[in-house]
Amino acid sequence: MALDALWIALGSLLLVATIYDLFQSVLTPRPAVGRIRFSTDFVRVAWLGWRNVARRRKQLQAREAALAVFAPFMVVVLLVTWGFLFILGFALLYSGLHDGLRPQPGSFGATLYFSAGRLLAFGVGSTQSTSAVTEILSVFQAAAGFGLFALVVTLLFSLFGAFQRRETAVVALDALAGAPPTGVQLLEVCAKFHMPEQLATTFSTWQAWTAEVLESHLAYPILFFFRSSHDNEAWSNSFGAVMDAATLVLSTIEGGPQGPARLMFKIGDHFVEDVRSNLGIDPHPAASVERFEFDEAAARLERAGYALRDLDKAWEEFHRLRAGYGGWLNLVSRALEVPPAPWIGDRSYLPHRDGRSGGGIRARMSRIRPGTPAPAAPSNGSASAASEPEREAARR
Repeated sequence: MALDALWIALGSLLLVATIYDLFQSVLTPRPAVGRIRFSTDFVRVAWLGWRNVARRRKQLQAREAALAVFAPFMVVVLLVTWGFLFILGFALLYSGLHDGLRPQPGSFGATLYFSAGRLLAFGVGSTQSTSAVTEILSVFQAAAGFGLFALVVTLLFSLFGAFQRRETAVVALDALAGAPPTGVQLLEVCAKFHMPEQLATTFSTWQAWTAEVLESHLAYPILFFFRSSHDNEAWSNSFGAVMDAATLVLSTIEGGPQGPARLMFKIGDHFVEDVRSNLGIDPHPAASVERFEFDEAAARLERAGYALRDLDKAWEEFHRLRAGYGGWLNLVSRALEVPPAPWIGDRSYLPHRDGRSGGGIRARMSRIRPGTPAPAAPSNGSASAASEPEREAARR
């Protein structure tokens, strides 16, 4: 009797935990900060191991292909795991209530098979429920099987719908900001083709994008790990490029679309705060852009035809505004193993304000690969101008 009670207790606990996780992961639109989500924690831990294995691939395309498999594979793993936990939980209950099954299963494996048949609605031989309790459990398990199937369909449609809507704006940004995207190029293209209204429209479009991604990705955190299907694109880089353009308009450019830029910056700052809490990434405030990079960007904007404010004051304002999201973007891009974009991602090859000696890209690359000829520094001062081998060496 004591062993039967133990099986019943274990089965009940397992079912409650599984139902709770399903409710949190699929049905709850936005969980409270700090609430337990078993599947989310499992995905995060699995990502660390998967990323470490993928890093061993030397070719960028091979590494990206391996990383892109993670999120779809984890969706399948979660669905199979939820189904198996239901089967196992009910099997433990049936083991504790074995007198209610005729003929009684000869082993736990037979009980597990009976439970799987009830959940997945296939024949299980001659074993039948004979007591009121086991009959109720059988009915409840059959209903749970249909409910799990409905939740699976709902989850898949929600995930892939949210992913497609996210990537539509990311791909469309290529025409303005390049691939990988940059905020400076976005401003240059709008000035070159005399499209000030397009700049304001882009800010408005990405306001809506930010709000939608904020809601969908906090509800389904696994979406953060879905990678773009196009080369040199990533949601974090595109978001950062638009935020950089808005920050430059607010701090450096005279007469730009201040209203749309201010609204974009505010909702982007809100996005960073909420996602920071959800992902547990909380860096020290840092603009993560050097003064020489800012000066060279300002020179490009001036050549494009923009009127600029006093650069010393503009730099102070730019540094203050970008400190709220710049360091966070770098850490997120590195945590998700996103290839660096200008001003975003792995910037370890640039001098920073942490007391290290400078020397720029040439000295940093020489320290990383002793005896290797140092590559030339980028002519435009941006991180993305470094060649692919430079970024590969910096990442290693």
